[in-house]
Amino acid sequence: MAFQCIKLNIDGDGIALLELNRPDRLNAFSQQMIAEWTEALNQIADDREVRAMVLTGVGRAFCAGGDTDDMVIMQTAPNVQRKNYLWKQIQRIPLAMERLEIPVIAAVNGAARGAGLDMALMCDIRMCVASATFAESYINMGVISGDGGTWFLPRVVGISRALEMLWTGRVVNATEAERIGIVSHVLPDGKILDAAMKLAREIARQPHEAVWMMKRAVYHAMSGGTLAAHLDMISSHMAVVFGTPEFNERVNAFLARKKS
Repeated sequence: MAFQCIKLNIDGDGIALLELNRPDRLNAFSQQMIAEWTEALNQIADDREVRAMVLTGVGRAFCAGGDTDDMVIMQTAPNVQRKNYLWKQIQRIPLAMERLEIPVIAAVNGAARGAGLDMALMCDIRMCVASATFAESYINMGVISGDGGTWFLPRVVGISRALEMLWTGRVVNATEAERIGIVSHVLPDGKILDAAMKLAREIARQPHEAVWMMKRAVYHAMSGGTLAAHLDMISSHMAVVFGTPEFNERVNAFLARKKS
């Protein structure tokens, strides 16, 4: 599939760089972008050589949310069409993101509004430029978060802060975003992509089976299951990683250093 609304590059270190590429519309979602994004995510998920992914936007915004042209269409569309616009198109993105076993880093290079913020929240690690802003702006249009914001945001900032952001649509700057946990790093403007790629490469050098299982374990722990079920899963994962070449290599290297 030839991509136009996104850019995808996978480098020799196994880092996938996925860029939203509608800078003239502040990278707002279009139906074409959604189709391309889903295809790219599926391609990344199926490539066992990919070790990490960085998501960012081209131009001065990360993502402004949904395209207003599509919103106008939804005003007069039948309810079934409205439902399918979300379920069969937009909501394929969070489901495809959930499928990714690799670490995903959001490099938020500017405004992340509405669905743009939600897409950043789907990533495992988020960092932003000092001029970045964040808002759950759906309430300003009289709608609710359509692609998982009500699922992701409370898990990141807690229920109280999440509801305040969802109910007011207020804009959060980079400093506050770091304080409440939306992002873990704030970088000077122009430095974000290098920092995100550096972190992605650092993680990609770690034993990949352990990295994948660690991600799976963390999200399993947040899913509401019991401690016993979680520890049962962990014991199975540990049994597997104990048999990996990376484990044996690192244990032998540690023992060699200890003897020297």
